[in-house]
Amino acid sequence: MMDFSGGAYGGGKAGGAFDPIGFVMRPTVILRAVCWLFAIIVFGCVSAEGWREEDGKDYCIINRDANACNYAVGIGVIAFLASMGFIAGEYLFEQMSSVKTRKHYVLGDLAFSALWTFLYFVGFCYLTNAWGKADDPPNGEGVNNVQASIVFSFFSIFTWAACAYFAYLRFKAGVDPSFQSTYESDPNATNQYSAYPVGGGGGESEQFQQQPFGGGQQQQQQPGGDFNTPAY
Repeated sequence: MMDFSGGAYGGGKAGGAFDPIGFVMRPTVILRAVCWLFAIIVFGCVSAEGWREEDGKDYCIINRDANACNYAVGIGVIAFLASMGFIAGEYLFEQMSSVKTRKHYVLGDLAFSALWTFLYFVGFCYLTNAWGKADDPPNGEGVNNVQASIVFSFFSIFTWAACAYFAYLRFKAGVDPSFQSTYESDPNATNQYSAYPVGGGGGESEQFQQQPFGGGQQQQQQPGGDFNTPAY
């Protein structure tokens, strides 16, 4: 089980050294790679052998339901692209210095993974039902491909559900109180000049702070409150 404690949403401070081996061995990265592979099988099998030509027109061998073939290809292609995007996001995650950016990424991951878990479940049920009503293709061509697409749609339900679960753990971990991003605040953004109290008027003397860009100018007070011309 991956430990998401510490840091911000399961990631340490930005700017750390990149460890290629550690990155590849992350459970989240492995899951994304598996989702990517399953997506290729789902849409690739249907695209390659799911269509036949009859009387000059293409038809889907899954019960002649074009929607079934299009659905399998659609969710597979989007899952394929999203998996690559999330793998890139895993690489960039610990480079995100903003806590808000990390939170938005984790929430987006959670929402998309949960949605695709549901869509793969619908796709599995839809394809299984349509394939059960379909006539056997001539010479059995495309049977193995359609069956592989259905089976890996079923497997994809669990891989995307696991991705959603890891995203939920990240969101639940939140931000560790000790986590301080060097990019979140500017420690030098403080008031460099402070006000000094000025003494009362009359015969009492008054002290003035020299201006930072006064160029060595000095002001002398004469009795009565008038000032001499600055000496250069």
